[in-house]
Amino acid sequence: MNPRLFAVPTIALAFTPVAVAAQTAQTTMNVSATVVEACVVTATNLVFGLYDPTTSTPVDAVSAITVTCTPGTVFSVGLNAGTTPGATITNRQMASGSERLGYGLFQDAARSVNWGNTPGTDTPAPGTAVLTPTVLTVYGRVPAQQAVAVGDYTDTVTITVSY
Repeated sequence: MNPRLFAVPTIALAFTPVAVAAQTAQTTMNVSATVVEACVVTATNLVFGLYDPTTSTPVDAVSAITVTCTPGTVFSVGLNAGTTPGATITNRQMASGSERLGYGLFQDAARSVNWGNTPGTDTPAPGTAVLTPTVLTVYGRVPAQQAVAVGDYTDTVTITVSY
């Protein structure tokens, strides 16, 4: 065989860059959230300080309840009778051992409207939450001339926000 007969002609290929069009693919995704009604409540301590049972002047103090809820949420704030056995929302009591010192919690500065725990009955009118916290003032009073022994008197009142 003649090597020339089977010679394959070679072709010089010139490589020239070819512009390739960019390709894309698209889709969509759904985004969602559900805003829930929620409230957070905080309060400052109600501190009456020194009480002198020999004076005819009651001792007054105030506390601030701060309620922050989802905007548009209608809420009410109730105060229970406290932890002292025998106390009621109209006759709250602080205790020092077996001794009792009566006090009241009120909705108004005149201390004439009791603050209870039943929404729509003995609590302030319902509020509607906005973007800023709602601050409610609790007006406390220890009536004068109670026959009590010397001591440190305490109670714990539960604040309930109904919404």
